[in-house]
Amino acid sequence: MLIKTLPVGQLEANCYVVTDEENLVCAVIDPGDESNTILDYVEDHKFTVKAILLTHGHFDHIGAADTVAMETGATVYVNKKDTTEGVEEYKYHPLVPVRYISDGDVITVGSLRFRVLETPGHSPGSVAFRCEDALFCGDTLFRGSCGRTDLPGGDEDQIMMSLRRLADIPGDLEVYPGHMGPSTLQRERAYNPYLRYAKGL
Repeated sequence: MLIKTLPVGQLEANCYVVTDEENLVCAVIDPGDESNTILDYVEDHKFTVKAILLTHGHFDHIGAADTVAMETGATVYVNKKDTTEGVEEYKYHPLVPVRYISDGDVITVGSLRFRVLETPGHSPGSVAFRCEDALFCGDTLFRGSCGRTDLPGGDEDQIMMSLRRLADIPGDLEVYPGHMGPSTLQRERAYNPYLRYAKGL
């Protein structure tokens, strides 16, 4: 599994291109902006985009989703709550057909299997995707911090429950957040004050 991080847009949201190197097929996680940057990387490496996975519906994570989908023919996967709940400017309004995902769903891209974990709190439809030993957690969990809950649709109690759910995943995983640098689940259990508080609930 090859993971490429592309910080895109004014808020430098992390777009991840996750590739099955044997079959040269990939998933694009949170194409928030700069569709040309994403498409150029994929085309330069002769990858085929099979899925576009959205951790939530905020503009900085979905801004290029429709364009990438239309250019590649890939399917967009999103939790329905982030297309229907909350105020208009904080929802994803797809221009392409989408598939709605729920907790426990598995999205297969080549030999890669992305399992959906619902993690509401930052937004009603926030999800994380686990693939092998990697956890793509959007704006739920950051290195040393967590996502904000003061935007429409945010809920502090829910994000604490979601953080506790992530903390309870057995073993250690590589953590790939929606902003800033990567971490590990073990490091966050030990040093992230929000995760430590959530574990004590």
